[in-house]
Amino acid sequence: MLDPATDSPDGGVWSRRGTPAALRLWGPVALCLLVQVPSAVWIAAHDDLRGFRWRIALHLLLAILGPLSLLAARRLPGPTVAVVSALALADVLTAPVLGPPYLALAFAIAGAVARGAEIWAAVSIAVGWTAAILVGLGIGRTWHPALIVAVTIGLAVSFGAGALIRARGMRMAMARTDAARQQQQAEERERVRIARELHDVLGHALSQMNVQASVGLHLFDRDPAQARAALENVKSTSKLALEEVRGVLGVLRDGEVPLVPQAELAELPRLVAGLTVPGLDIALDDRLGDRAPSRAAQFAAYRIVQEALTNAVRHAEATHVRVVLEREDDPDPRLVVRVSDDGKGFRGADPLSSAHGGVLGMQERAALLGGALEVGDAPEGGARIVATLPWGRAS
Repeated sequence: MLDPATDSPDGGVWSRRGTPAALRLWGPVALCLLVQVPSAVWIAAHDDLRGFRWRIALHLLLAILGPLSLLAARRLPGPTVAVVSALALADVLTAPVLGPPYLALAFAIAGAVARGAEIWAAVSIAVGWTAAILVGLGIGRTWHPALIVAVTIGLAVSFGAGALIRARGMRMAMARTDAARQQQQAEERERVRIARELHDVLGHALSQMNVQASVGLHLFDRDPAQARAALENVKSTSKLALEEVRGVLGVLRDGEVPLVPQAELAELPRLVAGLTVPGLDIALDDRLGDRAPSRAAQFAAYRIVQEALTNAVRHAEATHVRVVLEREDDPDPRLVVRVSDDGKGFRGADPLSSAHGGVLGMQERAALLGGALEVGDAPEGGARIVATLPWGRAS
């Protein structure tokens, strides 16, 4: 329900995009004054009505007070419709002759209904209209049936107009709420995506740099050549990580594209070659040949392999890791990525329910493409990760 108390002069159910606030406020008032005041002046100018000076003066005063009362309709729609109804009743019962309709009453009714004060409007009109008929008959007023029908229809139309305005305002408010919610969800998805990218890039790079730095320190005195190679790996890994981080952060700037291309499956040999860890052998078995899936599938597969290898280096305590890439065509073409190791595995725990950022990131990457991810202990021991991604259009 629309809240009249919060219906500001510059907004609410009466607002129109691009319409000045002063026009929205004074427009109905000016229109009612132009309709009602000239008619009151015209009645006062007739010689035949000179005996009704006080009624003419009252008629002119009521013609002015009703429209001016509409100025309070934004903040007090209920009391406003009650006041205007009373002024309209006084005008009907005291006017020396019948004039144009009391237009301010129609605006008051529509405004009250639109702002949620329909009970005020219904009670005010029911009491006022009943009093007009009964008191009018008591003082000798003649109400033609056609006039009663016409006024009743006019009042019903005013209620209907208010209901339409209110429904439109509620639809607009719901649309604005939905748009704001969708924008918030889009921003949240973007934050999650960027956090996932940064986690994968920095997690892998820092883990590899830590391992290589440890190797360099261990071999610094005993094997300077191997120590130098480890430090060179730290340098190249950090350089690549900085480029990827700059590419990820580039999307935060309006109109800026990533500074480096997204990783593809062709980059996997370099990724595997960079993981030179003593006592750990990593084998890449690429069974795709010349066939290549879509860029989106390649990028997701690269990040999944990267995160799986990072976890194997940091946590698995494995001596052998195997990465297999292949295509399956039953029932639909799809890219299957398998990463397995001979380490300690997950020891029966469910990695997808442990809220591990890397595992959840892999699962989200697969799900975003309509694929699936299986993570768990391999039957022969160690951990096994199987990602199934839609093949998509060939790159």
